[in-house]
Amino acid sequence: MNQSSVSHILSWPWAIAVILGCALAACLTVAVMSRRGSRRRADTSAKLGAADAIWVANSSYVRDLPQFKRQLRKYRLFQALGALSLTVALVGGSFLVARPVTVTVSDPRMANRDIVLCLDISGSMLSYDRELVNVFSTLVDSFVGERIALSIFNTTSRTVFPLTDDYGMVKEQLSEAYDALHPRALTGNPQALAKYEYFTAGANANLGVGSSLIGDGLASCALQFETADTGLSGSTGEPRSRSIIFATDNDLEGEPVYSLKDAADLASELDISLIGIYGSGSTDLAGEEEFDQVFTEAGGMYFYSNDPIMIDSIVTDIQSRQAVEHDAAPVITRTNTVGPWLIVMIAGFAGFLAVAWRLGE
Repeated sequence: MNQSSVSHILSWPWAIAVILGCALAACLTVAVMSRRGSRRRADTSAKLGAADAIWVANSSYVRDLPQFKRQLRKYRLFQALGALSLTVALVGGSFLVARPVTVTVSDPRMANRDIVLCLDISGSMLSYDRELVNVFSTLVDSFVGERIALSIFNTTSRTVFPLTDDYGMVKEQLSEAYDALHPRALTGNPQALAKYEYFTAGANANLGVGSSLIGDGLASCALQFETADTGLSGSTGEPRSRSIIFATDNDLEGEPVYSLKDAADLASELDISLIGIYGSGSTDLAGEEEFDQVFTEAGGMYFYSNDPIMIDSIVTDIQSRQAVEHDAAPVITRTNTVGPWLIVMIAGFAGFLAVAWRLGE
């Protein structure tokens, strides 16, 4: 199955220590030079003597005034906020320079299960084809690494998409099938009929010979698997688990090449497991009985389309089948990211500018 892990790392973590170290060294240098300057000014004042000094009489009390103390505390608070904002901006910038990246390691191993979704799109099935498409879509959400194909049939068969593990494309095609297989297509609604005819083009050929050729539809799905004549699938020749999920109301109208029993026997010869979904709205008891008997005798599963346990049962059955994983080298993807550090740097710098503006008033 496909597995992946995601981690966040810094390409150059040493850059943080270098930048912060340089900033600390600059602060210490400024502090030392400032202290030396203060001493130098004090020594100069002492050498000038009292005669050259300018004294203001009766000014010592100013430092004890409550208003002076408040202003002094506010000034020191803004100084501290300015230093903190500058530090925050410096930290954010140093992490950006360190180049944060997101590393995704994907394991592309694939389970060797192949599943063909086979759907009867004849007129008698349109009343619940949408329900069955939703069932297929829900099943796809439960698969990881399996290859899936979709085939539709009426008088002939059409492959909507061949075996693939591109689940994004699968979901798009199933969504298109849901829109196209609308019961309004049978009522003459122009828009619904156009969508139905476009999606089912190729599956409704030769309508003069009948419709809903069930056996031919199942046989066509059985031949969807690669190199079906050898019983193997794939270029490497490993045996693959094969399943057909077959949905119909078994309402045969015409003379098929394969009977339903013949098609089920063909699937058994090719070592394909059968899962039948019977249209719950059908009133054809003989057709239902035949469908049940053929799939049961072939060792397959059988459900009504509205069976609440159907999805879980199908997924459990498919996952229980042996699935050897094909080894493949992991795929490593590195993506440059800024994460929160750009916001941290901007916020810190904006805070520093606000403090500097306030102190300059």
